[in-house]
Amino acid sequence: MNVCVHGGGWQADGKGASIWDTFTHEGGRVFGEQNGDEACRSYELWDEDLKCIQTLGLTHYRLSLSWARLLPDGNTRHVNQKGVEYYNKVIDDLLACNVSPMVTLYHFDLPQALQDQGGWKSAGTATLFDSYAKFCFHTFGDRVKLWITINEPFVCAKLGHEDGIHAPGLKEPGTAAYLVGHNMLRAHAMAWHSYDSLYRAQQEGAVSLAINSDWLEPLNAGCTEDIAATERLLAFTLGWFAWPVFVTGDYPEVMRSAIDAQSEKSGCSSRLPSFSKDEPAILGTADFFALNYYTSRKVKQGGGCGEKLCMKSDRDAGEVLDPSWPICGVSWLAVVPQGLRKLLKYIKNNFNNPAVYVTENGFSQVGPLQTEDVQRAEFYKDTIAEVAKALQKDEVNVRGYFAWSLLDNFEWADGFSVRFGLFHVDFADAKRKRTLYRSGREYAKIISKNRCGQS
Repeated sequence: MNVCVHGGGWQADGKGASIWDTFTHEGGRVFGEQNGDEACRSYELWDEDLKCIQTLGLTHYRLSLSWARLLPDGNTRHVNQKGVEYYNKVIDDLLACNVSPMVTLYHFDLPQALQDQGGWKSAGTATLFDSYAKFCFHTFGDRVKLWITINEPFVCAKLGHEDGIHAPGLKEPGTAAYLVGHNMLRAHAMAWHSYDSLYRAQQEGAVSLAINSDWLEPLNAGCTEDIAATERLLAFTLGWFAWPVFVTGDYPEVMRSAIDAQSEKSGCSSRLPSFSKDEPAILGTADFFALNYYTSRKVKQGGGCGEKLCMKSDRDAGEVLDPSWPICGVSWLAVVPQGLRKLLKYIKNNFNNPAVYVTENGFSQVGPLQTEDVQRAEFYKDTIAEVAKALQKDEVNVRGYFAWSLLDNFEWADGFSVRFGLFHVDFADAKRKRTLYRSGREYAKIISKNRCGQS
């Protein structure tokens, strides 16, 4: 059992600015004009976080490195040694407590210096990411055996470059997201090949990228249009990044044909890039499947945005919440534990039965604080039971499960208004007091039972 978190120390000890620093400081972007300058102050209060990890009895802990903390300018010409020392301490402390780290190289926070040079829209950012990845493999790889290159490229591409609600806040519908996703896949593939050729033999680790997806099923199971829309939407979410890596080395045909059809209607060339044979191959660049799952949707035909070129028109699929699904906290987060089992089985059947880690899954709380969070405790119990069914009954090769997250934290555009932690953090307290939720106590019991071999 495992938990993940990140946050704080935005300019401490020589860290460079990231696109999220810039995005939040511009104002009007985040709930309550909040920012992640301090957040839960994990940079300063790591020892407190370690106590929380030990309290839960975790076996694994997922953490994210800050590219801008290690390489403030985004390149290896200037290394911030204080950042190296901090992450060395975190990794060493975890191992001393018999906790295995899973390390994510990129979790939304591109160095602002690279955004100023074009960001993920620039092909050169992939090469710079490869250099950053090699630096991290060389520096930390003797102790880290599980690596994630890029977390949720779909979110980075769509929310950051199509919708403009995440950093860098660009709204370039129908074009930028596909280019950004393409360069992220190129960056991932370069980093995987670098690890494979330079570090794997000695370090014996595993590398993947974390792909987020809802479980999707037709609104009307007997409607051929809804069935086709569901397949198309799966291709535009899960398939966008999993298909090139696990199946063909290229994008799903249904995705490319849909984009090309819309492009032709508008009299423009295809907006979905193609992979070059002169660059490292995309196919096979994952040693396991890393899945971030939160919720499910029913899907119906339609839902475009008229004649305008945009991802909505390309997908031509509408998402519907089943009224029987309870909502936790934020409006988009319907609680559907059985959807995770279905998605895991789908991954087994469609992506060559890979080893799978559920790298994020969680339950949010908004409004008045409830430390006796019975619903979240039940959520984890029910969800982990569904994962067990996937493992035992469906024979999915599930290797691990990471909850989001250890602590209440800065939740992107929602700021601190949404709480996902197993520990509550008092953001009004300068010491950021951590208090164990009931869900944390119950989560620790599940870990203990599993360690003892109980069902």
